[in-house]
Amino acid sequence: MHHVSYPSILYFGTPVILVSTENENGTSNLAPISSIFWLGWRCMIGISAFSKTTENLLRTGECVLNLPSVNEVEAVNKLALTTGSNPVPEGKKQKGYRHAPNKFETAGLTPQPSDMVRPARAQECPVQLEAQLTSTHPLSEDEPLQKGRIITMELKIVRVHLENSILMSGQVNRIDPNKWRPLIMSFQQFYGLGEQLHPSTLATIPEQLYATADREKALIPAQ
Repeated sequence: MHHVSYPSILYFGTPVILVSTENENGTSNLAPISSIFWLGWRCMIGISAFSKTTENLLRTGECVLNLPSVNEVEAVNKLALTTGSNPVPEGKKQKGYRHAPNKFETAGLTPQPSDMVRPARAQECPVQLEAQLTSTHPLSEDEPLQKGRIITMELKIVRVHLENSILMSGQVNRIDPNKWRPLIMSFQQFYGLGEQLHPSTLATIPEQLYATADREKALIPAQ
């Protein structure tokens, strides 16, 4: 039997992302989010309009999307209830957030230089996606009490870094789903993926048929 329900959040399970951006003084900010989806070499993120990450992205137009595995869960959790904003925005202050000026140090992660953008990558994360902001879109414009509080951002991936341990044997451009274990956020709790449940008919389509113009353009400077 189903019931009409009114949950306060609808986070049914998405991967955790650590977004690194550059602060005004050249230092790094690192923030966990879990509102994201990909299509080709583009992705959309949903984020507070008042966060330091949003401020940095709008100013510089660049970031790195670092994808932690289940092995980095403690590092991600250390960033919970921290913000790069000083003073702490009132909404976050009410939730117990505190200002953390060095997010990489707080998480115990190592910054490393990127190739195509200025923000640093998180060395310990098996997947690092250098990205550029292409557009922003307001959310909840039809609701006066929510208008201006959340925005979505379209990002174009310009460089992908993958740890050898998650690649298919002998293939540098294919991730092995049996080796990649992303960290998942579901209703504010951390989870990982289980074993494969059933062969996928969709997987019979050659992966290269999904290649986009963004990917082909990204190959040019690497040659």
